[in-house]
Amino acid sequence: ISRKLTISPESVFQVLQQLSSLNMKLSAIALLSIIGVAAAGKPQLSISVRDGNFDGLDGLDPTVSWESGNQAGDVDLTYGIEAAARPTADIASLPRSIWGKASTDVSGWGVSARAEVDAQDMSSADIQVNADNEDADLSLRMTASAGKDFNIRSVEATKGFDSGGARVTVNPRYNVETEEADVVVNYNNGNTDVKLTASADAQEVTVSQRIDDDNRVAPTVSSSGDLSLEWERRLTDDSSLTATLKPNDSLDVEWKDSDWTANVNMPMDGTNINGANVSIKRDVNF
Repeated sequence: ISRKLTISPESVFQVLQQLSSLNMKLSAIALLSIIGVAAAGKPQLSISVRDGNFDGLDGLDPTVSWESGNQAGDVDLTYGIEAAARPTADIASLPRSIWGKASTDVSGWGVSARAEVDAQDMSSADIQVNADNEDADLSLRMTASAGKDFNIRSVEATKGFDSGGARVTVNPRYNVETEEADVVVNYNNGNTDVKLTASADAQEVTVSQRIDDDNRVAPTVSSSGDLSLEWERRLTDDSSLTATLKPNDSLDVEWKDSDWTANVNMPMDGTNINGANVSIKRDVNF
């Protein structure tokens, strides 16, 4: 199966120009998130158990997040902040992260740039730039860090097409920091999903098969001999149970029930389970 994609140099140049322009605005957007928090929409509260510690209130880790947005010309701006909601006399320690995002359209491309900074260390920002072309079924992504220097971390592209009633995507990726490259090929026909991840040194394949409306199994095999098996069981319309077994490594169980999420990690040595790490999270929308 072959597909030919033609993109004019002028279109690509316009996209790159817009990306550069958006990058210049990222610092300003991040600052806007601090100012905009007071006028943001309804906040979301997440309450989780820290490190499986159920001993009173000290074991809880509540987090509050806000998000808001507006428009500047043809650019959509969104921004937000995440902060701890634990009682403390050190208010400055509560903010955890601040982020801002700018989105617009350029010559058929949906372009966005997002910046996120650690509220406790604003010396650098994590940058993510995306460009999507629905007509070409093509998307591009770049991640970078910006501080004293601008360093590109990774680049990737995803090309999709339909074949014989199935959906196929090809996703080449390159990590600039480690100089490692791989490609992810995904095939989905509705009930069966096959994902192949391959690099020069390692290969891994996952076959996800839906057995019926309520059950799905997904074994994963790697070229190194590692094996894992995932089973997902739908309990109700808004609840599910997922178990992932990695022999001689761990058994992980995730239970989702509406706004509640519980995760249990059980390290394994052979057939022996060595304790359990439990985390519970609850999202509250005001």
